[in-house]
Amino acid sequence: MSRIGKRPIDIPNKVTVNIDGQHIAVKGPKGELDWVLPEQVTVEQDGETIKVVRRDESRVARQRHGLSRTLVANMVQGVSQGFEKRLEIQGVGYRAQVQGRNLILNVGYSKPVEIVPPDGIQVAVENNTNVVIRGINKETVGDTAARIRAVRPPEVYKGKGIRYAGEIVRRKAGKAGKTGKK
Repeated sequence: MSRIGKRPIDIPNKVTVNIDGQHIAVKGPKGELDWVLPEQVTVEQDGETIKVVRRDESRVARQRHGLSRTLVANMVQGVSQGFEKRLEIQGVGYRAQVQGRNLILNVGYSKPVEIVPPDGIQVAVENNTNVVIRGINKETVGDTAARIRAVRPPEVYKGKGIRYAGEIVRRKAGKAGKTGKK
């Protein structure tokens, strides 16, 4: 039995869940998300909790059980609290700014890099070097953060680049110097 899959999902106040066969829609104060469940699992609502149940004991059903429970739990958390990822920009002259909805990055290239966030994602910049990505869909928030980080990943010699908040970048020593051998 999947340890993750058998845990019930608590529904907070102000969140409504509609289950129509394999289609589940979650609506809350931050927005609305919907998803179609795989055919190997079903969802049962019991008052203020949701339980994801698999239909049989096949390998595919066991694989989809924990995945489906996690995705439904992320939907409930997203519409009630939302998700956020933080990025830090390090490097001399590196900075970010928001222009309209778009994020403008000055990270050492000849021209600024403009990133257009997908619908449902808000991007904010604090202190010119801290970027905050917020949204209700965890997958979209993480994907947007990864795309921003990929513009200039952290470099191992000086540590310059865009990194996740709290990310540890292992540094290399650089040139050791001449050894004197010919």
